[in-house]
Amino acid sequence: MTVIYPSPIFGPIHSRRLGISLGINLLPSDGKCCSFDCIYCECGFNHDFVPKQKLPTREEVRTALEAQLQKMQQEGVTPDVFTFAGNGEPTLNPHFPEIIDDTLALRDQYFPSAKVSVLTNAAQSLRQPVFDALCKVDNNICKLDTISPDYIAQVDRPNGNYDVQKIIARLKEFGNRCIIQTMFMKGEFGGKSVDNTGEAFVEPWLQAVKEIQPREVMIYTIDRETPAHHLKKASPAELDAIGERVRQLGLACSVAY
Repeated sequence: MTVIYPSPIFGPIHSRRLGISLGINLLPSDGKCCSFDCIYCECGFNHDFVPKQKLPTREEVRTALEAQLQKMQQEGVTPDVFTFAGNGEPTLNPHFPEIIDDTLALRDQYFPSAKVSVLTNAAQSLRQPVFDALCKVDNNICKLDTISPDYIAQVDRPNGNYDVQKIIARLKEFGNRCIIQTMFMKGEFGGKSVDNTGEAFVEPWLQAVKEIQPREVMIYTIDRETPAHHLKKASPAELDAIGERVRQLGLACSVAY
């Protein structure tokens, strides 16, 4: 079942990677808005869920977030993390940098021990204000499923111009201020294999990760229903083997099955 999240605040929910997470959705609540159209996205394909509502404003986000934090404080619920995610790519909101500043201030006021995380495909990080904002958050979690342009075109399906080498160069500028998140999976789409667990994909990806030197690498596989059929999970053994190779590079790595 496709997941479309409320906006601008949803949860808290329990994240398998992040703990008790309060979601912040900077996109419309009636559809999906993303610069990628990943075949495994739990929010479905872009063309199936075109939103009619506007993006939430900076003020709407700040007001709704503060109200939710006050409620959680009264109920004695402490979030582990505030997570910018939701119905697509959060950095597409033109007020993303200012909203990050507001969120950090509210976090410090209400739940100073909570982390602020952003799940991003990193395409907008080429814009300096977005890059600067991502440098401020605790967990800047950037997608890098592969370095193969053909695989990216088949699976991540970016809109417009997307040069993975430019993105890798930008991720290197983040260095230990970013976390790399990679989806490993098997199966097929459009009659072609989408298996990126083999050496032809893993070795070049490892070299890119080594160059970037992120604080951590998160590898995972399909967990929820996907809009494309015939996709399959990577096995725990495959994920563990890749994770161990990341650790051999001297980098922290978490694995989610």
